Amino acid sequence: MLPFFFMLAEINNLKQNILDIKYGRVKEGLKIDVPEIDEHLRFKQGNFNIIIGHANVGKTTVIIYMMLLYTIKHKIKWLIFSAENTPQSIARKIIEFKSGKPITKMTDNEIQENLEWINEYFKIIDVSDAYTYKKLLDEAKLVKKDFDYHGLLIDPYNSLNKDRNLLRGINSHEYDYEVASEFRLFCKNNKVSIWLNTHAVTDALRKTHIREHPYAGLPLPPSMADVEGGGKWGNRADDVFTIHRYTQHPSEWMYSDIHVRKVKEVETGGRPTPIEEPIRLKMVRNNVGFEFLGVDILHSNNTNVKELLKF
Repeated sequence: MLPFFFMLAEINNLKQNILDIKYGRVKEGLKIDVPEIDEHLRFKQGNFNIIIGHANVGKTTVIIYMMLLYTIKHKIKWLIFSAENTPQSIARKIIEFKSGKPITKMTDNEIQENLEWINEYFKIIDVSDAYTYKKLLDEAKLVKKDFDYHGLLIDPYNSLNKDRNLLRGINSHEYDYEVASEFRLFCKNNKVSIWLNTHAVTDALRKTHIREHPYAGLPLPPSMADVEGGGKWGNRADDVFTIHRYTQHPSEWMYSDIHVRKVKEVETGGRPTPIEEPIRLKMVRNNVGFEFLGVDILHSNNTNVKELLKF
């Protein structure tokens, strides 16, 4: 007889899940209704996602933009922990993305209206003290009781202090595995998607495109194995994305590429992008949004796009 604390999957539940896959009844991740993006990227509640990128390529900017797209389309609510950005800088970026113009060209009333909208869908932790992952998750659980958010941005992972009690008796590799497991459990138990922003290791900057490549000599987009802490993060994550920008390219520095490296469950939508065919977003003037395939997703004159992404 098995000990009482064992939790075994019920055969009937397994059968139902398998039949749902067979007959296409699996609930898909949320789309933004731009087919070329939705083919690869979806918002999936309860997923643990890793985002990788070199420093200073604009990862947070792209992440916030994607968060806003899902909020506008599906009313997704977010809790944001960003140790490297002030709450006002994040709020400003959301306002500028949503309005399509810099705050210097907005009236005080426009700013106030946008702030009220932001307050409905985004809560930003004021990082005035050091956080461990445990302190962050404890605070996130408390916020969840009053603000039923669907996504948690942790930006970046290396800004979290090591939990000294946990670190005793284990090495940093085992510590990261423990943290990754805790993040996964938090996602599952609270039906919250964690988007964990991570940096690539320094050695990844030394990996450059070959001489025959159009971006010869420029740093390669980081792979899953290039994340600080190693490939274990990619192993533990449900989905993995790389955000890359050729900041030193003379004419293409304004393009941000999203490489989808891993999609654990393709049945719910999304799949990895081809190696040389990332999702390419072009920064618009004044850095108040992005174009995709020549169209400003949020503020295009294309009425079909406006209809798809109604405010």
